Amino acid sequence: MKQHRFEELHQPLWQQIEESLAKPAQGDNSRILAEHYLSMCQHLAIAKERLYDAALVDRLNSLVLALYRELYRYRSETRLNFFAFFKRDFPLAIYRHRYYILLALVVFALPGMIAGGWTYLDEEAVYSVLDASQVRDIERMYDPEARKLGREREADTDIFMFGFYIKNNISVAFRCFAGGILLGIGTLLVLFFNGMFIGTIAGHLTRLDYVDTFYPFVVGHGSFELTAIVFSGAAGLRLGYALINPGQFTRLDALRVAGRDVVPMIYGIVLMLIIAAFLEAFWSSSASLPVAVKYGVGALLWSLVLLYSFSGRRHESR
Repeated sequence: MKQHRFEELHQPLWQQIEESLAKPAQGDNSRILAEHYLSMCQHLAIAKERLYDAALVDRLNSLVLALYRELYRYRSETRLNFFAFFKRDFPLAIYRHRYYILLALVVFALPGMIAGGWTYLDEEAVYSVLDASQVRDIERMYDPEARKLGREREADTDIFMFGFYIKNNISVAFRCFAGGILLGIGTLLVLFFNGMFIGTIAGHLTRLDYVDTFYPFVVGHGSFELTAIVFSGAAGLRLGYALINPGQFTRLDALRVAGRDVVPMIYGIVLMLIIAAFLEAFWSSSASLPVAVKYGVGALLWSLVLLYSFSGRRHESR
């Protein structure tokens, strides 16, 4: 490619970056700098390799150095700004990945609803998904006579179960996210089978009329746990799409860019799963709390999580 054509093709991007560098590195401006830093490095390397004019090389080199200094300064200033992260960065990341989230939600929820309806209508359907021992364990976990709801205690302390739930929740979320490197197929499979598994359990327990134990148990922590799983799936799908459509990057570079893009979501997902584990161990498992109280708190938590998740749009133009 001739130098004239190279400059003509990339001039709008360079001007955009120069304008961004003239402003404080915050809001959308910082995102623009981060997204295009790798592109500028590639442009500089191409200009040097093809022996383009020294003035162009100097301009690109200055832009790369300025980008690096600005990004390093911004990250140093905001590294410990947890309030800003949870007020703006996390919901903004959710909003920017809304289409991946929508796809992850469909892949997760649709099999769950189908499996739930199937196992509710057909007494034997549950054994098509779970073996007999798993079915017995699940029925025991949500038996109305149980002293503690949920998983059987390997130790008679809620603290132990808190740690267990953290490990279990994060392992599911990690599989959703890491499955993205298999062109997103791994993520889709994890979402599909987890949704089907949850739906199967819900349908079977509803058919047994364990409604007053199962749903009050899941309604509270489910607002954080199920939402975080869908977000994890969205992050994995973002990685998969970067590999399928890397654009101007190599697939490895596109994967790196996508990984940095979803980092705010991953931080937020981990916190959501910790909150879910805490609620599951100390709140959801209690069989002494009135069902109405659990439903009321569950409705409040779902409302707060959804309102927070939809709050990112107002930050998009800032």
